[in-house]
Amino acid sequence: MKNVLFVCLGNICRSPMAEAIFRDLVEREQLTEAFHIDSAGTAGWHKGERPHRGTLAKLAEYDISTDGMYSRPLTQHDRDAFDYFVCMDDSNVENTRRIVGEEKEVIRLLDLADNALTEVPDPYYTGDFEETYQLCLDGCSHLLQKLKKA
Repeated sequence: MKNVLFVCLGNICRSPMAEAIFRDLVEREQLTEAFHIDSAGTAGWHKGERPHRGTLAKLAEYDISTDGMYSRPLTQHDRDAFDYFVCMDDSNVENTRRIVGEEKEVIRLLDLADNALTEVPDPYYTGDFEETYQLCLDGCSHLLQKLKKA
């Protein structure tokens, strides 16, 4: 089983969007049993909250489920529970490495994509949930292809 954790700052916009998109892609390929997928934030401000209303609306627009998704902070327990830590920006990478250690694979989602951007902009500040959706879809599609080969 491949254990994948998507990470952003508050775990209400980008990482839950990536989690939901990746789950949807995995389900479409009938690979659900091969993956454990979750998301977390490097800050615990929104612990226990549902994803941001913009994230929920955008995922609903594409008929992607967010059932059972609630914000949670990244913890040291995640170090043992996950193999892949997929971050949305450089700050997330730095904070994730500080929490889970240097021995784990910590990458930026867009490092896998065919995109000029290296970081997924935070729609909490930009308001552009469509851009976030498209970037997460591109990165998650490439991530799934990479992990299918691993």
